[in-house]
Amino acid sequence: MTKDVTDPSELSVPADSPKSGRRPGRPTGTQHGEPRALLLDVALVLFARQGIMETTLGAIAREAGVTPAMVHYYFKTRDQLLDVLIDERFVPLRAELGSLFADSDAEPADALRAFAEGLVAVAERLPWFATLWVREVISEGGLLRQRIAARFGDANRKAAIARIAQWQKEGKLNPHLEPSLLFASLFGLTVLPMAVTYKWAEENGDCAPKRDQIARHAVALLMHGIGPA
Repeated sequence: MTKDVTDPSELSVPADSPKSGRRPGRPTGTQHGEPRALLLDVALVLFARQGIMETTLGAIAREAGVTPAMVHYYFKTRDQLLDVLIDERFVPLRAELGSLFADSDAEPADALRAFAEGLVAVAERLPWFATLWVREVISEGGLLRQRIAARFGDANRKAAIARIAQWQKEGKLNPHLEPSLLFASLFGLTVLPMAVTYKWAEENGDCAPKRDQIARHAVALLMHGIGPA
């Protein structure tokens, strides 16, 4: 008779794997402390590295050094895992970044600068964020793009565009800016370079540009363009 799984700690290490084994680059964590959080961390790294479609629950188990049964204890399917990641990892990030743009009394230049710097700060704190966002959210057909759109809709995006248009009417922003493209430009100035930095860091170590240089470069372009200071 097959034993019922009631304690995930019983499934933490495959029978043919040493407990101390850990591949370089795997997120650190304690298997008996918070295995569910570790599995989410590993999934995010693998999704950023090779894409969601190419990452199976079995691959997540191998990378985490646990049995497939342990992954299935927490997540029955990859779709369920994606929904948990959205709820527990992306919803807080969305709230964090949205708060930088939510002050109704803020001047537009200050709000946009804070948003750009916030994107860089998030990508610095979470090295998987930029690469995963480019691969699975910005790209057409990305699985996270589809699931996030289904979960959140576009009410916040429309409100942000309307606010930018209002700033233009008030003479506070360049009237030639296209409101619907401004946030895409901000992501392009911050998230895309951070994704490249993440890739370079994996391949070349210290050859990657510094993250504070990316933030400074993005803000300079945003505020002053390419003209002389």
